[in-house]
Amino acid sequence: MLEQGLFITIGLAFLIAVALSPIFIPFLRRLKFGQSIREEGPKSHQKKTGTPTMGGIVIFLSLMITTILMVAKFGKLNTETYLLLFVTFGYGLIGFLDDFIKVVMKRNLGLTSKQKLVGQIAIAIVFFLFYKMYGFATDLRIPGTDISIELSWGYFIFILFLLVGSSNAVNLTDGLDGLLAGTSAIAFGAFAMLAYYLGHYEVAIFCMAVVGAVLGFLVFNAHPAKVFMGDTGSLALGGAIAAVAILTKLELLLAIIGGVFALETLSVIIQVISFKTTGKRVFKMSPLHHHYELSGWSEWRVVVTFWFVGLLFAMLGIYIEVWM
Repeated sequence: MLEQGLFITIGLAFLIAVALSPIFIPFLRRLKFGQSIREEGPKSHQKKTGTPTMGGIVIFLSLMITTILMVAKFGKLNTETYLLLFVTFGYGLIGFLDDFIKVVMKRNLGLTSKQKLVGQIAIAIVFFLFYKMYGFATDLRIPGTDISIELSWGYFIFILFLLVGSSNAVNLTDGLDGLLAGTSAIAFGAFAMLAYYLGHYEVAIFCMAVVGAVLGFLVFNAHPAKVFMGDTGSLALGGAIAAVAILTKLELLLAIIGGVFALETLSVIIQVISFKTTGKRVFKMSPLHHHYELSGWSEWRVVVTFWFVGLLFAMLGIYIEVWM
């Protein structure tokens, strides 16, 4: 029955996203919620100026509605469910404010990095307080083994790093049409399978709702994109996948299943350190997807290649947990 419910979940979320997008896209366009393209970005992206952004609202509504309906039908609205919805809403709200400032107040950088970080930390603190209050485990498990390390209150620092780091890493990946929608669908799909395998059925339903929502959104976000998810979607997805990893005790696997997000972040870190210490750039531009664009790859080739790499990382993560 639950297996059937998972397929219904992905289908329902997909249909809701596909149904909402044609309503929201013209609405966003009428409100002039168009994306501003940074001048220092690839010149080919300037033609995307004015494309409606904040489409992450569609993803958010789709996964929220589907999760609540399907968990109530096939599972139980428990603490895990509420924590997942809280993190998704919290980080999505930060992203919404960031997008709103960019497109309405015409401040291209949105929230300052300090304002964004304070918000991300605040959500992580509240998440941990409820996590601790309801008696969830504070140990760190080594994937594919029976070894775990008790961190106690030190687990808070780890959660803080994971939630903030993941939300920013996923946000960095959202730079090409369909790139984040595809890679996040793959990553959440892998976590859905592992959550089901480990008996976290409500988490599995949530993950499948995300997969359906982003695939439905991808119909309109694939190149050439008719809408961008903006920080509203990317920060929400980044926080959500970290929360999934925490609740399933697969925290360390996040770096593997979300390998594309990790590589994108690492490319930025390497670029900054190299430029500040030597004055030279390792990549033509960071994050990594822009390097390949400027190397002559078409946008679609970069996106499909990154999807494939994301699939390989997801399969590796599943292999480590299930078969090692």
